[in-house]
Amino acid sequence: MQIVLTDALEKVFGEDMPRAAQPIGGAHVSGFRNEQLALQLALLPEGESVDVEAVGPLAEHTHLAAVRRVPVSSPAPENADAHYLVTEPGEYPDLLEPVTDGTVGGLTPGRWEALWIEVTGAPAGTHELVIRVNGKEQRAVVQVHDAELPPLTITNTHWFHVDSLAEYYGVDIFSEEHWALIESFLASARAMDVTSVLTPTWTPPLDTAEGHTRPFVQLVGIREVDGEYQLDLTKLDRWLEICARLGFTGLEIAHLFTQWGARHAPAIQVETADGPQHRFGWHTDATDPEYRRLLEMLIPTLREHLAAHWDGQVLWHISDEPSAEQLPAYRAAKEQVADLLEGALVVDALSSFEFAEQGVVDTPIVATDHVEPFLAAGQRPWVYYCVGQGVDVSNRFIALPSVRNRVIGRQLFLGEAPGFLHWGFNFWWAQFSLRPIDPFKETCAGGAFHGGDAFMVYPGPEGTPWYSIRHRVFAQAMADHRALTWLAELTDRQTAAALVDEGGTLSYSRFSYDEHAHLAARRAVDEAILAALTSRRS
Repeated sequence: MQIVLTDALEKVFGEDMPRAAQPIGGAHVSGFRNEQLALQLALLPEGESVDVEAVGPLAEHTHLAAVRRVPVSSPAPENADAHYLVTEPGEYPDLLEPVTDGTVGGLTPGRWEALWIEVTGAPAGTHELVIRVNGKEQRAVVQVHDAELPPLTITNTHWFHVDSLAEYYGVDIFSEEHWALIESFLASARAMDVTSVLTPTWTPPLDTAEGHTRPFVQLVGIREVDGEYQLDLTKLDRWLEICARLGFTGLEIAHLFTQWGARHAPAIQVETADGPQHRFGWHTDATDPEYRRLLEMLIPTLREHLAAHWDGQVLWHISDEPSAEQLPAYRAAKEQVADLLEGALVVDALSSFEFAEQGVVDTPIVATDHVEPFLAAGQRPWVYYCVGQGVDVSNRFIALPSVRNRVIGRQLFLGEAPGFLHWGFNFWWAQFSLRPIDPFKETCAGGAFHGGDAFMVYPGPEGTPWYSIRHRVFAQAMADHRALTWLAELTDRQTAAALVDEGGTLSYSRFSYDEHAHLAARRAVDEAILAALTSRRS
């Protein structure tokens, strides 16, 4: 059996021998005490299973997972650039299945497989990590710096879909079983350094076919008594407590109007004397007076309650991804609530510069392939990417090299972006939410999106989140941003930027694919941090 130690940016597809890890600064992997330090061990097995274990002083800090291939029906756009690893449908590495009993089965003899190795919470110092596979040992040098990265300073949000959890695991919405799932998967979002969580105050009007309704996941109870609306915020308070305990620093209130044009109200249930009623939704115009009457009570009450019970950021949304042609409808919807949201932080994902140019959106979240006009105008907007950003810019598709996922950390730093947004942390639905999917069998939302766009975690057994390679690499991207921000504070921004800007050429659409250079640049950032800390102490 052959084994090859490789880094976390390699993807082991099975046919070719993987690239071997190159030590940097005497270590195969390095970082700070509160980072997850990752490597991979590629192996060419002779049988269908192997015995694997970590041994030595780092064993108790080491977590092992088998890298599993998943089916990808749509790996790349038709106009894919030259950097895609694959463009044809197939099964490709993504899922990280935890190794729980020391045995990894389901291997293909004669085909390269991989183990994901992650070291967490190890003491400072230079350590030797030993991974033993069928008695054969592979040694790696792990260096842990004697300091901790400060928290992420930007907003990082990947939209959380609570209905996916209830649907996949077959539990009642907001039952105790559902709440346990919510907390477990929110914790997995925090493990990716997600800082803000989409909060289903009412069922978020996202990726839903017109006339169709996703399962109601409404945290805010709304009751009509003698013609007046009353609120029950009990479920919302439970949500707030979980989010605060897990370390989230931001909340996003569900969008106030439907996606792609803001023409209708979201799906909202109202309790009446005759039972629950689907009062608002596709059948309600955005400017409907009755919807405005609800909002006149709902928004001020929510704002007051959150001011008293939530210490972090609160983001409000009008509508997701309006186009330039939909600007009048978006403007009309915003005018419906402008007075109620005065002083609030309102952010929306869009690509048209006209919205910002005309002052319709105060805080735009711009697609990475449409951001240049905003930057040229002196703005430093939030950014996002999704299935539409498949050429030349960073993204997280399964078919892309991991460096294209990780580079977003330094791009956000250099672009001075206040935040990053992605729509799919755990969207386990076909496009437009017309049917639930099994993410282990469908990674492309029924074929509509490229593999990996719709979710970052898999629903493991007994409500346990199973990570993807993309989840762990994105966490590393956020750690890169934290390190750069810290170095800029210890020295200056120019010093930090010079270590990662690739000679002044790096942008949202231009970056190097040299994995070793990327890792070496991060090591240089760390060494500069340590030097600055030493200088301050002396």
